[in-house]
Amino acid sequence: MTLTDEERDRLADVVRLQPTKNGELEDVWGVDGGSEVHGYLEEHLKEYYYRDDDGLIRATAEANDLVDVDPGIEPDAVAKGEAPDRIAVPELETRVFRAVAGPDERSQSVVNVLNDLREGYDIDPDVGDVRRALRSLERKNVVEVVYRTVPTFRLAVERDAVTVETAADEPDDGSDGDGEGAAREATGTESGSDDGAILDDVEGEFADLTRESS
Repeated sequence: MTLTDEERDRLADVVRLQPTKNGELEDVWGVDGGSEVHGYLEEHLKEYYYRDDDGLIRATAEANDLVDVDPGIEPDAVAKGEAPDRIAVPELETRVFRAVAGPDERSQSVVNVLNDLREGYDIDPDVGDVRRALRSLERKNVVEVVYRTVPTFRLAVERDAVTVETAADEPDDGSDGDGEGAAREATGTESGSDDGAILDDVEGEFADLTRESS
């Protein structure tokens, strides 16, 4: 991903100020409201930031290497590219962490994980929400992606190596909420509809099965 000058400057602000929050970046960037900050982060810098257990904004290891500024604090495990010992995530991410394939098992498509959630928890979340939960766990270095016909997922660590705490659901608009509450993962649209994504995943799995049986 190639960054524009503005994106690089704003990423440098995140690195320099971390751990930071929407309100602080709002003042530095001169934008109108925490929602605009959250939207910019999700649209332009999504690969380079994450929110810690306290909901504060931090830069990833790659972001720290991209800009020539000193980090605001010593990077934590995620920023160093390591898996944390503890994460606090929304309820769906907790269930996805428990349901997705282990590190030594065959990785699963989003549809596979969705089906396991339906069977294991008697819930029927939206496929897009499951995909976002998996990607969020990937950014925390506890889930890895294996690219086959479609992206597939499995744990990057042993399931019992990470303590998973279920956090309260956060505001949808990226505001700080009460105190330093974390912003909820953005619900921006992804390419194609959810029905199309399911069809792509199913076709990819069918292709895998066909190759395995031949």
